Amino acid sequence: MPFKRHIQNSLKDWKNKVNRKPLILRGARQVGKTTEVKTLSQTYKHSILLNLEKPTDVFYFEEYDDVHVIVEALFLNHNISSDDIGKTLLFIDEIQESPKAIQLLRYFYEEIPGLHVIAAGSLLEFAMKEVQNFPVGRIEYLYMHPMNFMEYLQAIDHKEALDQLNKVPIEPIAHKTLSDLFNRYAIIGGMPEVVSQYLENSDMTNLPSVYESIWSTYKNDIEKYAGNNTQRKVIKHVIETAHLYVDQRIKFQGFGQSNYKSREVSEAMRNLDDAKVIRLIYPTTDTAVPIKQDIKKSPRLQFLDTGLINYNLKIQAQLLSINDLSEAFKGSIIPHLITQELISLNKLNDHKPNFWVREKRQSSAEVDLVYTYKDKVIPIEIKSGSAGKLKSLHQFINAVEHPFAIRMFAGKFNIEEHTTQAGKPFYLMNLPYYLGTKLPEYIDYFISKYS
Repeated sequence: MPFKRHIQNSLKDWKNKVNRKPLILRGARQVGKTTEVKTLSQTYKHSILLNLEKPTDVFYFEEYDDVHVIVEALFLNHNISSDDIGKTLLFIDEIQESPKAIQLLRYFYEEIPGLHVIAAGSLLEFAMKEVQNFPVGRIEYLYMHPMNFMEYLQAIDHKEALDQLNKVPIEPIAHKTLSDLFNRYAIIGGMPEVVSQYLENSDMTNLPSVYESIWSTYKNDIEKYAGNNTQRKVIKHVIETAHLYVDQRIKFQGFGQSNYKSREVSEAMRNLDDAKVIRLIYPTTDTAVPIKQDIKKSPRLQFLDTGLINYNLKIQAQLLSINDLSEAFKGSIIPHLITQELISLNKLNDHKPNFWVREKRQSSAEVDLVYTYKDKVIPIEIKSGSAGKLKSLHQFINAVEHPFAIRMFAGKFNIEEHTTQAGKPFYLMNLPYYLGTKLPEYIDYFISKYS
């Protein structure tokens, strides 16, 4: 079942550009890259869809060195006139299978600029290491992620809920419905195949086999992530244990009660981060723009999709009976999902959010997320409880010049006035969990209203 994904707008913008470059669509396996390009291909008079895992398709790039010859052969085979070159989409899927094809992308741009070229691949970062002359500056990127909550509402065709979600500020009457819908989304996750299967059967009983199929695909990719047998073993260990440490700060040394060294685990995790299966979220100590991640400090562990975590933890049935999901799995599921929602908004780059730490012997502090808004760094805590207990957030507010802070929780939207323990007045915007994808709009509303 094809869904309306937000990246379609970016793909259409790319198609209509005057100075269009070949586009590489990046993202983990199974997030819907191929489906979205096939949907876009329907807007062209002609489309040539290649999959370089197939010998018959990779043949063109192995046999020929000249892009003019490649295009001529492709057009001949697909019965397309050379006069229609500007009305044709060439989609090169699984391009990581041919480093030569990646290298040739620059010549499509330089020598055949009228042809619309999109490439996609799930393990591109590894193939790029083998490309001697990577076409820097001659290609552009878009990034895809699992479906976020807004896309989920579109998928289930809940137009009223989506209309309410798009109102800033949210109306109180929408809270119960959106909370219930978000809880179900938090349990299922955003993998397109999972959502499709859920909608087809209207229940979750058939989903375990879909999760297992997706997870098995990532496990089977270990050979491609690893350069040798030792790396293979470490990556396998990380994949099999990482879900137990989701949203926790980790140490590489001995990760998952293993005997592996810090260097071995960090290399494995960075490979998985490149593949977008596991993400390493690093802290910052900055309270002013620009914020910089501190890779010398312990990162927080993020997964591709919360639904996959719930499946691996075997807690989906348990989650169905919990009203406030911030209580689930040591309080880790909702912060993980809010981080996932923020990541999903990045289509033009691979930027990951940061959390804030101050690590002093007698006054350490940690804020779940920080968000840069113009010249301000806004602290975001993701937890229930009274505002007076947000000690780390208070310390952050005391360290900055502005008075704006955010808490994401299970309650209704509201903005309150508070005073830190040190006596500094500040505004606290309380946002329901389901507004994670709307954070940029709400921060703009918040600061504009109270500045």
